Amino acid sequence: MPLILWFPAAFFYLWWLSWEVWYPKYKWVVLEIKPPKEILKPFRAMEDIYSGLWGVIDTPNWREKWCEGEVELGGGLWFSFEVVSLGGNIHFYLRIKEEFRDTAESVIYAQYPDAEITEVEDYAKNVPQDLPNKDWNLYAEDYQFSKEDPYPIKTYSKFFEERPEVAKEEKRIDPMDALLEGLSKVTPDEQLWLQIGCIPLLDRLMPKRWITRGKEIRDELAKRPKAKKPKPMIEEAVDVLLVGPSTEKEVKDPFASAVEFRLTPGEKDTLAAIENKISKHGYSCWIRMVHIFKADKPHLRGRQYTMRSYFQQFMTESLNSINYLGVTRTRIHYVFPKRRLFMRKRRQFRNYIKRVPPYYPKMTGEPSSFLKLELLGESKGPGLGKGTMVLNIEELATIFHFPTKIIVPGVPYVEAKKAGPPQDLPTE
Repeated sequence: MPLILWFPAAFFYLWWLSWEVWYPKYKWVVLEIKPPKEILKPFRAMEDIYSGLWGVIDTPNWREKWCEGEVELGGGLWFSFEVVSLGGNIHFYLRIKEEFRDTAESVIYAQYPDAEITEVEDYAKNVPQDLPNKDWNLYAEDYQFSKEDPYPIKTYSKFFEERPEVAKEEKRIDPMDALLEGLSKVTPDEQLWLQIGCIPLLDRLMPKRWITRGKEIRDELAKRPKAKKPKPMIEEAVDVLLVGPSTEKEVKDPFASAVEFRLTPGEKDTLAAIENKISKHGYSCWIRMVHIFKADKPHLRGRQYTMRSYFQQFMTESLNSINYLGVTRTRIHYVFPKRRLFMRKRRQFRNYIKRVPPYYPKMTGEPSSFLKLELLGESKGPGLGKGTMVLNIEELATIFHFPTKIIVPGVPYVEAKKAGPPQDLPTE
């Protein structure tokens, strides 16, 4: 085979093997999670859940990838937490492989023993599967980082302080309340879905290693001089013969080791935030919103702003923020706009119900050349990004957690924990 044909042939072979052979073998389950009405545990409890789920990561070897089709990124565990408003009724879901159900339930019950977890039918199948059509329409968009992955967003530790002199109710500021308030306003003829897909991540699996890059950014901020690469032995010998041995002495900066003298307060905070992010387990994530509505019924345009305003709570100018991905949102103005808009809506709906990243079949990185052709002319707004972002367990716990106190109507909760019968109950 000519070398020029090898790469496209390998791409199509892996695509067929992964998505037509490997992927259909697995059974997925959707678990609805009903939290208790009030949660007194700190947000760190949700962080422990993500840490526990990360522990079942299983990367494929050469045979599993090329012969069985297992996806290199996400082959072991691949799940999505979802917050859904069905006509104003809000639900929390976890969609996961059936083989990992027991593990997921164990880590959730360990942190929230009063929660209730039940297997339910996939809510995404309760609407027509050929959306958009003459009766139903939709709007969808994905989200991405504004900066590189090592820069973190504002996390839960910045939303409240542990001060004993302040009342408990005043300390627990929950960013989830704003999202639930917006979801509760959805009318009976529309639905609003939010999906956070998570793939446990090792640094070596990423095309651009996020931990390695984080250390590089850290060193740049700390103004650490880069280590000089030694010259090859032959080149050094030639220099000695031509100009003699080097007499240049290295001048050391007396303040080189004192980072605090060379960094501004803002740079110190950024440096500490990056180090904190790369010190914890990370996930390759995608975030997607879908607004479904009946075409002939009144509905509020712009439901996407509920999500955008929610993510703005986690923005800081010096660190990172989450913005919409312009090239995949269902809004097109150029080059056969009607047809391309229809196809994009179909693809976004398919990606949601399959729970795959924006540039599927690629699991991370920029889109393939074929998808770039379809995205032609849509470079306005936030540009052609990766479509995925690296979130560590602290960031994920900030974005998706169970509300500390349910005060919004339409959110189901557990009023009393179910218990089994006493062991000494007579049977006759």
